Amino acid sequence: MHKFTVILTRTFEADTAEEAALLMYQALTRAPAPLQYLVRDESMVATDLTLDREKADEFAEIDHTADPGNW
Repeated sequence: MHKFTVILTRTFEADTAEEAALLMYQALTRAPAPLQYLVRDESMVATDLTLDREKADEFAEIDHTADPGNW
């Protein structure tokens, strides 16, 4: 199994770093999950990805821990 770093970037106007983080948290809890990500692999190669909302929602509903490949 490989390790990936998934990066989500949103820009907020705020008075402090903590306020910006809280605004990000608020956005993540109130709005649909974001679809655009930057994904970096173990060798630091970065890939921009935009997910299809329908496919992403379908994937999110499935319990992938039951997949023997995850054991």
